[in-house]
Amino acid sequence: MDGNGRWAERRGLAVAEGHREGTKALRRTVEAAIDLGVETLAVYAFSTENWARPAGEVDSLMDIFGETIERELPDLARQGVRTRFIGRRDRAPEILLEQMTRLEDETASNERMNLWIAFDYGGRAELVEAARRLAESGVDPAEIDEDLLRANLYAPELPDPDLLIRTSGELRISNFLLWQLAYSELVFLDRLWPDFGRHELEHALEAYARRRRRYGGR
Repeated sequence: MDGNGRWAERRGLAVAEGHREGTKALRRTVEAAIDLGVETLAVYAFSTENWARPAGEVDSLMDIFGETIERELPDLARQGVRTRFIGRRDRAPEILLEQMTRLEDETASNERMNLWIAFDYGGRAELVEAARRLAESGVDPAEIDEDLLRANLYAPELPDPDLLIRTSGELRISNFLLWQLAYSELVFLDRLWPDFGRHELEHALEAYARRRRRYGGR
């Protein structure tokens, strides 16, 4: 979900206002995904690298995450959305961590759609952590295979994405789900995230539907 800052700057607004507008885009995108029959949606909300942004922007983002959990996500929960967070938990402000945990608990039985929110997440960090867990477990190296490595990722139950959508015209995956994206189809849109909605989601799904996935075969 990229482009919040540029969206705000083009309108002469504070960057925080772009992030707030981005939360509205998240809600309408999740609702559109529900209507379109999407079963699982993972969104990249805050990366391990985002801590390097100006302190004021990081503080605003933490506040906005809390606002989103309290104001936007409960309505999605009433629509049957189960929300889970993927990434590190040790650096989140205590009050935000409590909000995240409470939302996960309150939506645990929802089955209409799974919403994964990547917070303080980095694909490389996830793989390093998985390798560390394996080393600490004392497992025989000869026994390590893809299934065992997957079992030590942050969320082993997260399915490999069929489709990755990158907004704002950037043509990279930016350290997102490096293991899981091995055979995902990629769609890059020249649209800032706050302007993203049902039309853009439908466009991406239509592009995906026209492709033939071969997984290395013919």
